[in-house]
Amino acid sequence: MKALILVGGFGTRLRPLTLSVPKPLVDFANKPMILHQIEALKAIGVSEVVLAINYQPEIMLNFLEDFEGKLGIKITCSQETEPLGTAGPLALARDKLLDDSGEPFFVLNGDVISDYPLKEMIEFHKAHGGEASIMVTEVDEPSKYGVVIVEESTGRVEKFVEKPKLFAGNKINAGIYLLNPSVLDRIQLRPTSIEKVVFPRIAAENQLYAMVLPGFWMDIGQPRDYITGLKLYLESTRKKSSEKLATGPHIVGNVLVHETAKIGEGCLIGPDVAIGPGCVVDSGVRLSSCTVMRGVRIKKHARVSSSIIGWHSTVGQWARVENMTILGEDVHVGDGIYSNGGVVRPHKDIKSSIWEPGTVM
Repeated sequence: MKALILVGGFGTRLRPLTLSVPKPLVDFANKPMILHQIEALKAIGVSEVVLAINYQPEIMLNFLEDFEGKLGIKITCSQETEPLGTAGPLALARDKLLDDSGEPFFVLNGDVISDYPLKEMIEFHKAHGGEASIMVTEVDEPSKYGVVIVEESTGRVEKFVEKPKLFAGNKINAGIYLLNPSVLDRIQLRPTSIEKVVFPRIAAENQLYAMVLPGFWMDIGQPRDYITGLKLYLESTRKKSSEKLATGPHIVGNVLVHETAKIGEGCLIGPDVAIGPGCVVDSGVRLSSCTVMRGVRIKKHARVSSSIIGWHSTVGQWARVENMTILGEDVHVGDGIYSNGGVVRPHKDIKSSIWEPGTVM
């Protein structure tokens, strides 16, 4: 069985992290975003993953070479020379996706994090006998999204309503699909939207079915959603494999700490924190709702909340970093500095406080 991951573009919404690596390689819960998806695909028997990419394929492939061996899965790239939307990349990768088996293949949006109930989706797809299955998730504010109207008894998709002004339903496209090879015959090699062009046509022929995604879902392509996604991911980890989470008198709620990280005395860590490999957290530090990536040092009595601290950065003593501050790689925040939602490019030294949210340094 094969899968295509829509890796896409430049990751501008996650800058300054994506100034150092392509977006799929940005760490989430202590491993690159894309690895969560590849591991889930491998677990249900996918043998080959194709990455649809238009940006830095050599960096992606060099990085993922290690994981090909470890996971025992083939990883290849299909590179766009121009943006092809969300359907065009399937036409471009047609020869990689088709084989003699006639089996359906998965398509995943690279920004999506969830429990990946892929085994259940295969069973759902076989049971309805249609041409395509999409995963949908239920949201509180459907007006921000395109809504999928589904026949409740069968799961058949009736139509799509783009950002409805009046309530039409609360199910939205979750960016996980299982498609028969025949769907490729519907897609031409040009910029096309699978959501707005291809799926409505399949639905009009009563061949598109929607499975409601059990468990959590989040598109983590921008910082606020990334932090929310971490909270949901850690909640799910608590339910499914709580032994992976940290415990101790200094831990509050759900916290993930890499085995090589060092945490000093008198700290208060959590809730909803991920601390990466080789990190050093000095004594008296307070961390909540944040990601601290590989090689970071947080000095004594600093406080970090609702923020992302990029690789090999330093937060000084008594510094306070909060309100969606994002530090790129190798940023050094001075002692006693306050950052209120600062966005700091890689390799910068911050010697004066950032008072205005969204300030780019």
